[in-house]
Amino acid sequence: MEKIFDFHIHSIFSDGDLLPLEIVRRAYVLNNKTVAITDHVDSSNIEEVVKAIIKASDLVSKYYDDFTLIPGVELTHIPPKSIPLLAKEAKRIGAKIVIVHGETIVEPVAPNTNSIACKCQDVDILAHPGIISEEDVINAKENNIFLEISYRKGHCLTNGHIAKLAEKIGAKLLVNSDAHTIDDLLSPEIAISIAKGAGLNEEKAYEVIYNNPIQLLKKIT
Repeated sequence: MEKIFDFHIHSIFSDGDLLPLEIVRRAYVLNNKTVAITDHVDSSNIEEVVKAIIKASDLVSKYYDDFTLIPGVELTHIPPKSIPLLAKEAKRIGAKIVIVHGETIVEPVAPNTNSIACKCQDVDILAHPGIISEEDVINAKENNIFLEISYRKGHCLTNGHIAKLAEKIGAKLLVNSDAHTIDDLLSPEIAISIAKGAGLNEEKAYEVIYNNPIQLLKKIT
């Protein structure tokens, strides 16, 4: 089976259980070829976290020939109007992927987070956006922002809604783990099940799991 990509993983530098290099090893064994560590950040810790993940990424690039660790961030529970400022700052200090913690139905995310994130060209992925509106999906498509189908408990409850709107409008989807623990990490088999569970057919599931990540990588490099 082809190797997969996972662009949303948390390490000990926010609320995850594992060091970055343990994430890399375990993801590698599970047939991942590229992962992004995107720890939770706001204005208080963004620089410290990005620099730490860059160090891990540099080590991976030195010792792995067939695996890539991408440094990133997840802007989490920040005031919506601050998203453009902090997204730009994250890119300036070296984050290759900027995720915004979307309006999941299981957390009190500030209203308009989805709306502002989908208009920000420094944002790459809107994670678990909950009951996202059609207008926001249209803006995500126009700004080449990927919408996440999530493996994470609670966040996954709206995967079907997200996938349906994205297919209707033509916005790009990704399957990500939002992993915090060992058991959260994806294998190809699990990724396919998540995509199909969101209502995608075989062809669309393959596109989301294998083709869309290549498009994201082209965007950020």
